[in-house]
Amino acid sequence: MPQESYPVDHLSSAVSVACCQLAPVFGDISGNMRRSRDILMRAADMGAQLAVLPELANTGYAFSNRDEARGLAQSDAGECVSEWRELAAQLDLIVVAGFCEGDGDGLYNSAVLLTPDGRQARYRKAHLWDGEKRIFDLGCQPPPVVETAIGRLGVMICYDLEIPEWVRLPALEGADLLCVPVNWPVLPQHREALPIEVIKAQANAAFNRLPVAVCDRAGHERGIDWAGCSLITDADGCKLALASRQEQAGADEIVFAQIDLRASRDKHISRHNHVLSDRRPDLYGKLHGTAI
Repeated sequence: MPQESYPVDHLSSAVSVACCQLAPVFGDISGNMRRSRDILMRAADMGAQLAVLPELANTGYAFSNRDEARGLAQSDAGECVSEWRELAAQLDLIVVAGFCEGDGDGLYNSAVLLTPDGRQARYRKAHLWDGEKRIFDLGCQPPPVVETAIGRLGVMICYDLEIPEWVRLPALEGADLLCVPVNWPVLPQHREALPIEVIKAQANAAFNRLPVAVCDRAGHERGIDWAGCSLITDADGCKLALASRQEQAGADEIVFAQIDLRASRDKHISRHNHVLSDRRPDLYGKLHGTAI
């Protein structure tokens, strides 16, 4: 179990992270790619070393059925991911972006992490939200943790972040920062100023001493309002940056923060408490069916 064995000398005390909150237009892949290109260039101009785009940033979210999603899907070697890969190299920027992935008969809500030197990691969403279960197949691999020039980066998507066991996995694998493209709908029971998903993201960051960069979308699509409120936290779960709530206007917005990733490799929350080694896996078997 990785704890504090990794060297921290190469980690900067100020890694520049941007969440690029924008409003995709459903089905407008060329327009959505133009929007993502423009906002990634703005993030790079601000000095970002890492930029996160929303879930399904190239297509929009509200597919009416599986066939409609299949008609918009691309592989992780398709035009959209290829363009983001080229931008990562051109802008010297690590890019994390959500896209609709087709792979043979499979259809996935996916994300890619792309580094300036051409490396690529793909993740397929493992916990599908509501109507997504009619559209997408379940991803069956754990969140990737990728060694990059700025540190170890983990990737998951939206509802995954609300499954505590799932967030624990990249923490145990030594992730320094968790990148999370999301689409947070405004639910009827949660119309307060701060979406409950923000609190859940902060809690999971604090539980694992693992900073999160959560990029939501904005705007209105097919009867759904989107919350905005993209979020960057530190290792304690404290807000470093929070975007505005944008459910109607849908204006593009970049939230930007500098994170000390060295802090995420210290899992102590007191002199005698460590968020990973204090776990008692021998006691958890009845909850999970087997000891973890």
